[in-house]
Amino acid sequence: MDWREPAPRAANGNGASAALDGAKPWETADSLEELARLAETAGIEVVGAVSQKLSRPHPATYVGKGKLAEIKELKDDLGYDLVIVDEELSPGQQRRLEEELGVKVLDRTALILDIFARRAQTREGRLQVEVAQLEYRLPRMTRMWTHLSRQTVGGVGLRGPGETQLEVDRRAARDRIAMLKDQLQKVHGQRELYRERRRGHDVPVVAIVGYTNAGKSTLLNALTDAGTLAEDKLFATLDPTTRRVRLPAGREVLLTDTVGFINHLPTTLVASFRATLEEINEAHVVLHVLDITHPNAAEQAQTTREVLEELGAADKPTITALNKIDLLDDAADPAELARDLQLPDDYVPISAGGRIGLDLLLARIEQTLERDLVRVTVTVPYAKNALVDLFHREGQVEGLDFGEHGTAISGQLPPRLLERFRPYVTTKAGGNGRTPA
Repeated sequence: MDWREPAPRAANGNGASAALDGAKPWETADSLEELARLAETAGIEVVGAVSQKLSRPHPATYVGKGKLAEIKELKDDLGYDLVIVDEELSPGQQRRLEEELGVKVLDRTALILDIFARRAQTREGRLQVEVAQLEYRLPRMTRMWTHLSRQTVGGVGLRGPGETQLEVDRRAARDRIAMLKDQLQKVHGQRELYRERRRGHDVPVVAIVGYTNAGKSTLLNALTDAGTLAEDKLFATLDPTTRRVRLPAGREVLLTDTVGFINHLPTTLVASFRATLEEINEAHVVLHVLDITHPNAAEQAQTTREVLEELGAADKPTITALNKIDLLDDAADPAELARDLQLPDDYVPISAGGRIGLDLLLARIEQTLERDLVRVTVTVPYAKNALVDLFHREGQVEGLDFGEHGTAISGQLPPRLLERFRPYVTTKAGGNGRTPA
């Protein structure tokens, strides 16, 4: 941990809450507030919070000796039976805190994993979460099995001579992880086949990303009537949903909702969900949904950018939808608001819940997809009418004529489709009349 960064923070649910922070006090309070929301999402009642500013966490108990005594005293007043720490604890820190406080201690990672386990609906989602949970628990099995550390001689095929119960359990966990990853590999293979079929249909993909509870599922529902669960809870949906939507000029795109991001997203979850999150890498455009009313909108946007960078998707064309403008005191027409705030073209004010600014957003998606369109004129033989349909669906038709030898079409096409039409091209020029290099 670098003490100069926004540092480890801590909290507790159905009980007290503690936080370390080398940054500004308001950042500590904001992190604890988010942790409280996570706890409530998991069905935990939060009854208090404490924080401590240290240059680095205590190696044994995370918080200092005096703060630990203060948390102990709060037990009589608050009656808490669980403490949640807003940072990933080492197994030793977790064990010592439980011994000192006499209650169960969870860290931020365990809490998020628990929420993911409750929310995952698909087989792939459940497999991903179980892998993440097992990889998190594996190094913590020492704490769980100290009372079984005596050595025993195993039965045939079960345990080796002199193996401890702990070693047997660790081996069983590793075997389970390997089996689950093998199953996930098969599921990912099926997902890749789906991607290949999708590529074959040449329908552009728009990936919806953003911080958890920013309104991604609400936006997907508003644009496509997808019927996706949209609750005012963190991680309301985990499993990706893909739906078609028609842009203003008639072109169809696929909108894919992805799992929400969060500050300090556990590395085990990022690794387990990587194959799902890599849907973002398949996208032609990234649609970043940002709750403009949230007091930490800037920090949430930065978290999203960091995850996109980690996934290798930071260079994708990105549109930022500034969501929930209907909750602003000076809410205005989206176009007027964009002008008043002098927003760049890739920022669009909207309200997914109020269905405000959606036409403007779809138009902006269309404009972004059109940036690299190439102007062409082709004559497609009547035997190849599927290509005419493709031009209508994926390109922009500006002129149409039915001649003796086929359908003459003038308009613009995405570069990825040029090879399909190359045998039938009569003239070609780049966007705005420029001849491509």
